[in-house]
Amino acid sequence: MSARGGRQPRRHGGDLGEALRRWRDRVPPGAVGLPDGRARRTPGLRREELALLAGISPEYVTRLEQGRATSPSVQVLGALARALRLSEAERSHLFLLAGQPEPANGRRWGRITPGVRRLLDQMAGTPVGVYDAAWTPLAWNPLYATVTGDPSALAGRHRNLVWRHFVGPPGRVAHTARQRTRFETAVVSDLRAARARYPAEPALHRLVADLRDASPRFAALWDTHEVSGHAPHTKTIHHPDAGALDLDCDILTESGGDLRVVILTAAPGGAAAGKLHLLDLLATRQTPAPHPGTHRTTGN
Repeated sequence: MSARGGRQPRRHGGDLGEALRRWRDRVPPGAVGLPDGRARRTPGLRREELALLAGISPEYVTRLEQGRATSPSVQVLGALARALRLSEAERSHLFLLAGQPEPANGRRWGRITPGVRRLLDQMAGTPVGVYDAAWTPLAWNPLYATVTGDPSALAGRHRNLVWRHFVGPPGRVAHTARQRTRFETAVVSDLRAARARYPAEPALHRLVADLRDASPRFAALWDTHEVSGHAPHTKTIHHPDAGALDLDCDILTESGGDLRVVILTAAPGGAAAGKLHLLDLLATRQTPAPHPGTHRTTGN
């Protein structure tokens, strides 16, 4: 029947509303301690039952599903995720659909998983470094320390990659103007995402505040709220003994977590590959750099 006849056409709530309806339909009332009943038109929860479990009003659930409420709070989203018994992947998707940063949900800051540790230990001959969400190094192999400079030789805030780039003296990496802009935009975006993900991490708030005070360039980028990601690229590293090395840089993100794994490789048969091999021999002859472990290093 048309709207002219007194009945309004159904209003769709987009992806968020559709997802909520689908998830609601699949939860049996008995699974959450509610009576099943016989005269039910839905196989899962009714809207009022979901509202009861999530601690919100049935009217608000209706508005969410119909697209008339489009900005649910982080607290509401968390309550809905618990009431709907969402998996971790589904919970992340719910926050994505709502346009909200997902809270850390109890994740430990700066925790290296066994899989990442094995990746680090088994990639002999390849420089590999592992960073936390704020770009402070957590672990690395000896060749990474040889090529980029040993992070264990740095103290306090100077170990943080973003701080060194914006505030510290020039390092071994040479950027073109385009590479510099892309890199700076990406790491500032990373810090903004980390601060939203870990709102109760004081060290992260201090790092951002200190960067804003110490670097006008960082402050300007922070205020733009521009969002950018990392793409595979080639960077030139000036080693004090081997000279310039053109290395491909890939940044991997831990699935379901915040660790960033930086992998540097050289094209086979090129000059950089030969230099990297010699530096690897040098690194293996020296005492391997100790892994700092999983303790926090950002709050100095």
